[in-house]
Amino acid sequence: MAQTIRMFLLFEAATFVAASLVHSGLLIAGFEHHHAHLHESVIAIVLLAALASTWIRPGSTRGAGLAAQAFALLVTMIGVFTIFIGVGPRTAPDIAYHVAIVAVLIWGLVVAKRAPTGDARPHA
Repeated sequence: MAQTIRMFLLFEAATFVAASLVHSGLLIAGFEHHHAHLHESVIAIVLLAALASTWIRPGSTRGAGLAAQAFALLVTMIGVFTIFIGVGPRTAPDIAYHVAIVAVLIWGLVVAKRAPTGDARPHA
């Protein structure tokens, strides 16, 4: 189970890094948005820190996965709200990304929630 949680954290972090690079203008020009870039960078850092903590303290894998993904989902939902009210970027790729990452974050939270407490590895 620990490996599954780690894979979710790595995948989510990678997508937020990519989104941040897009919104910074470094990956694709024309989609720059300073606030989105900053928020996506912070989310990526939190997810990567949680990922690192799963190797430093393997017994906290479940808690790290829950905390980081809950944080990422909360901040992402703020992004969804800004799109909805017209403050955030409203391009089709932005909307598609938000829909997809919300689904992945919820899936990752469910997986982490179902992991055994205190130790995310299966017991023999």
